[in-house]
Amino acid sequence: MAPKSAIVSVYNKQGLLDLAKGLVKHEVRILASGGTAKLIREGGFEVLDISAITKSPELLGGRVKTLHPAVHAGILSTGSESDEKDLADQSIEKVDYVVCNLYPFKETIDKPGVTIPEAVENIDIGGVTLLRAAAKNHSRVCILSDPTDYAGFLDELEKGEVTEQSRQHYALKAFEHTADYDAAIADWFRKKYAGDGLQQLSLRYGANPHQKPASAFVRSGQLPFKVLCGAPGYINLLDCLNAWPLVKELKQALDLPAATSFKHVSPAGAAVGVQMTEKEREVCMVNDIAGIASSGLAQAYARARGADRMSSFGDIIALSDEVDAPTARIISREVSDGIIAPGYSQEAFEILSKKKGGKYLILEVDETYEPLPVETRNVYGISLQQQRNDVKITPKETFNAIVVPKGTSPLPESALRDLTVATIAIKYTQSNSVCYAINGQVIGLGAGQQSRIHCTRLAGDKADSWWMRFHDRALNIKWKIGVKRADKSNAIDLLCSGLLPKSDIEKKDYEKNFEQVPQPFSIEERKEWLGNLREVALASDAFFPFIDNVLRAGRSGVKFIACPTGSQADEAVFDACEQLGITFVEQSTRVSRL
Repeated sequence: MAPKSAIVSVYNKQGLLDLAKGLVKHEVRILASGGTAKLIREGGFEVLDISAITKSPELLGGRVKTLHPAVHAGILSTGSESDEKDLADQSIEKVDYVVCNLYPFKETIDKPGVTIPEAVENIDIGGVTLLRAAAKNHSRVCILSDPTDYAGFLDELEKGEVTEQSRQHYALKAFEHTADYDAAIADWFRKKYAGDGLQQLSLRYGANPHQKPASAFVRSGQLPFKVLCGAPGYINLLDCLNAWPLVKELKQALDLPAATSFKHVSPAGAAVGVQMTEKEREVCMVNDIAGIASSGLAQAYARARGADRMSSFGDIIALSDEVDAPTARIISREVSDGIIAPGYSQEAFEILSKKKGGKYLILEVDETYEPLPVETRNVYGISLQQQRNDVKITPKETFNAIVVPKGTSPLPESALRDLTVATIAIKYTQSNSVCYAINGQVIGLGAGQQSRIHCTRLAGDKADSWWMRFHDRALNIKWKIGVKRADKSNAIDLLCSGLLPKSDIEKKDYEKNFEQVPQPFSIEERKEWLGNLREVALASDAFFPFIDNVLRAGRSGVKFIACPTGSQADEAVFDACEQLGITFVEQSTRVSRL
């Protein structure tokens, strides 16, 4: 039997002499290149230069050493009859072991002031080819790319031969090594050649100011948005890239302009462009906006922002259509961090680009962009991968399975619309989540709670506060001159939620806003007014585990519920709905988002 041979070409020479000693002990012929051969020889072990089989010296200052048929045919031969004949005809011997690791590209680019020529010189060509060839043929050839594997490899040689399982493990490591190497090269050149926003965008910082550097990038194609004004941060983009698909999906499902007000990766509000009444405009503080009556988009955003003005403070806005002047006028006087939309009229852009001293974040999104079907996230150094949540919510197909009351006719168009708004909203809300909607808008959203009943209560309390704002007492507040919109929103929230201040310092801060302090709502007044809230739609991202969710929903005018089933309490939930006159629709797909 012909003696076995190994090709050794390593930059990292850790453990190299111990490996050479073991190979020599087992009568493995060592062929090595450049500095690798020199070190082995100096260690007192017999070694042949690669040129002994290539019959060619190293070329181009050492950049061409192992790129030769005599090397790669010996590695890639499977041992088949035809392969053996080819090798014999060319007097090439098979290679049984390849030991290789690569030039230190990562270490090179980490050096301050590194130049492109310096980085390029540290891109390994022959080594990558050795690794891939040997890893490809791992059914016969053993590839070692990690010095920490040398000891285990030698132990197996001592026992007779490297096992198939070990060869598979080493091959996987080699493929990962080359993939990581190529990714590092591509990442560095992406920053150099496409880091102006084409494929990569530097961000101010990550989730917190100390988390630097931070960036957004795609590994192929172009980023699906352009920065027209301002400089995005990490959380800004998280909000933008969750908010945009929400409004895109709403527009596709209902064929109406859509808007959302996003904060900390969940919507504070979302709505479609249903015509607003005079009273609704007053509640949303937009009754003086020129042109709002003719702009469905402006009305959609007014509703989305008006759903929960406290949570919308400092929002990221996503709009489904080109931004017009009336919509921009609403945004111009609200505290907001940025906006993403498929386009802007010239007048709208001029209005928005003046916000925040010219630093307001304005993104233009490519509305034709579709993300990859598989998404990956990294948590604590572990990559988690799943199919993207690409379930489509459509009014008539998603909400046609009425469970109770039995024999109910199909849902009215208004209910289908509102269930669609609520369900799409929770699809882009941190789980657990429950959403109340009416008139094409979210009116209460409970997000990110560990128990579903707390989601239902939180969303219900917000829906109640929203409805209390329509009371004449809330609409006819006598404000002091100069009170800011944010302070008005806070004072209205305290009045309408019933959570009025109790301590002297809190009362003073509250009462300073009014010419005449409004009377608190009594329990009886609240009950009577809330009794007028009806026809509300509710969506939950997963099933109700207890009937308490239904009971709480019923107190806030809920008439329609859509959520998945599968709870042990399903029958009790259905019964509670029937008793309260609530239509329960089985929404068969869970839409939880983490």
